[in-house]
Amino acid sequence: MSQEFVPDDNLSDRPNDASAVSEQEVVRITVVGSRAAVLETIHTLYRLGFAPVGDWSPPQRGAKPGQVISVLIRRSRKA
Repeated sequence: MSQEFVPDDNLSDRPNDASAVSEQEVVRITVVGSRAAVLETIHTLYRLGFAPVGDWSPPQRGAKPGQVISVLIRRSRKA
């Protein structure tokens, strides 16, 4: 799988406070399908106010021919 899905321990959007990191929960949303269907879904979710298009990973080859995958990672406070 592509290196875009490998976590980068030096991300600048991560909090510097260790307690803030422990209070966050990571959620991954994955869209899998044809390139056209994945891009259409991402744009539909953007129009619905779910997430900016640029927050999704670039489409990568999926497990089956003609299939791509894109991932959105969200960090939120634990309940």
